[in-house]
Amino acid sequence: MTTLNTQANFHDSGSAVRGDFEPGDAFYEALMDAHQGLSEDQSHLLNARLILVMANHIGDLEVLKQAIQLAKDHLDE
Repeated sequence: MTTLNTQANFHDSGSAVRGDFEPGDAFYEALMDAHQGLSEDQSHLLNARLILVMANHIGDLEVLKQAIQLAKDHLDE
């Protein structure tokens, strides 16, 4: 059975990590940039589509269920 990786796992192909900059920060910045200029409804739709694209890429239902549960368990934090 495959398990969800909960350790930092961001990679930036062909680019060296510099100082405090991490590839995860670049992902967050790209995500925030993608939402610029969108209405609230468009922003929700973008998130939903992105989740489905990433879920398809992961492709393992058990891992996806673990990710859903982990996210759900931490709603109040």
